[in-house]
Amino acid sequence: MTPTRKIITALALAAVAAVAVGYWQVRHYADSTLPVHNETIFTLPAGSGRVVLEAELNKQHVMASTWRFGWLLKLEPELAKFKAGTYRFTPGMTVRQMLALLASGKEAQFPIRFVEGTRMQEWLAALRAAPYIKHTLATDSLAAVAAALDLKEQDVEGWFYPDTYSYTANTTDVALLKRAHERMDRLVDQLWQDKADGLPYKDKNDLVTMASIVEKETAIGPERSQVASVFINRLRLGMRLQTDPTVIYGMGDRYKGSLTRKDLETPSDWNTYIIPGMPPGPIAMPGKPSLEAAAHPLKTDFLYFVADGKGGHTFTTNLASHNRAVQAWRLAVKEQK
Repeated sequence: MTPTRKIITALALAAVAAVAVGYWQVRHYADSTLPVHNETIFTLPAGSGRVVLEAELNKQHVMASTWRFGWLLKLEPELAKFKAGTYRFTPGMTVRQMLALLASGKEAQFPIRFVEGTRMQEWLAALRAAPYIKHTLATDSLAAVAAALDLKEQDVEGWFYPDTYSYTANTTDVALLKRAHERMDRLVDQLWQDKADGLPYKDKNDLVTMASIVEKETAIGPERSQVASVFINRLRLGMRLQTDPTVIYGMGDRYKGSLTRKDLETPSDWNTYIIPGMPPGPIAMPGKPSLEAAAHPLKTDFLYFVADGKGGHTFTTNLASHNRAVQAWRLAVKEQK
């Protein structure tokens, strides 16, 4: 072999070796873990190509730029089909796993919890505070929600199902509220069809209103149908409901944590110590157990109930027994102090 051929062969072998080393480095790089020590939310803008992706990864401190990144995408083109969105990177994730996630389009899910017994104003505040939600409501008011969902304003409070909802980045506040309203609407339709016979409800709104009162009166599961029975019995006898939560709802911001005799004697559409029958509408978002209790109240003769000082309530059928239960409650409270 001539010296020239030896040189060419040596150069060729060196080139092959360099390619092999480079190939090994790229493969090793693909299986290396990201320098991410905590869960990281990463956003890739729409229309991003390889250069922008690499720049964003560097900018958002996910990984530093390197020549191996571009070569990896050339060697494994299926990893280069990344999609815009907001993703969750976790500790221990490899570069290949990260790129596969970006190519899958499986964006990060974020939870928001709407709690039973809370009002729409509290839901709107929770939406404002939640991350990555796109806010489209004109104002945080019942009127704005009603307009956005094509509802009557009186059909806003109480008509949204409380639960934990998952959403992706840039989901709108209206979209989440719509999901909650549709779930409540379906559930109420079902309960309305299956409700007990002879209940003194003129429409579905009365059922939801009763459920909301039950929701505010007790958090104890077995008591819900008993509480509902008290109010059903009162409606049938023409007695006033006399439930504090409706008075509190009607007071709005004027309520400072306790009710006075004056509050109970001040007329309002929601003061069930004064108005006959049901209040105009729900006073909170009832959960499924309270809705079921309103649709299937226990059959009892109870007309009264009061806290028992132990976390529950004492139910009675007449005023004399109720007054004794009230005295027992006051004594229990005094002993606790």
